[in-house]
Amino acid sequence: MTDRQQEIINTSMELIAEGGIQALTIKNLAKKIGFAESAIYRHYENKIQILLAILDYFKTGNELLYKDILNESGSSLQLIKKIFALHLQKFYESPSLVPVIFSEEIFRNEEELSKKVSEIMKNSSEKIRLLLVRGQQEGEVRDDIDVSHLALMTMGSLRMFVKMWDMSGNKFDLVKEGGKFTESIVKVISKAG
Repeated sequence: MTDRQQEIINTSMELIAEGGIQALTIKNLAKKIGFAESAIYRHYENKIQILLAILDYFKTGNELLYKDILNESGSSLQLIKKIFALHLQKFYESPSLVPVIFSEEIFRNEEELSKKVSEIMKNSSEKIRLLLVRGQQEGEVRDDIDVSHLALMTMGSLRMFVKMWDMSGNKFDLVKEGGKFTESIVKVISKAG
């Protein structure tokens, strides 16, 4: 990715954060960056291509995060806490990612975007599922609930928590409150005893 493409992605996320997904237009983007619309078209064919680039940017970061953590030793519950903490920090530092990553309902009519968001969600859920299976094998994660359901509850709760932060206008400390929330999730998925 070139510096100019990264600038376009960053500015696009700012526009979305400020005015929602509908605020992202080539005209608004060119105005905010300060150059002609034709300059944007040299890097991206259209708005869909820009959104795909944003999703790819997030997907790549996500894959690196999971790769590193899945190779770490230690308690699976501790690793899940670490994943949550890193996600919360990422969203705190880049709040404009939230409306893009969690806009699958808006993307439903755009097959490429819907497919990309679905791919990111499935990948994240599968990585959490692997950690939960490991935790079950180690006797620290409850085994009375299907592991796929535990993964869905775990990832879904993180998603809802971040979405609530976004919809509140970022009115609470995502990292601090998220840490408390993560502890609650860990209690729910931990094996009693």
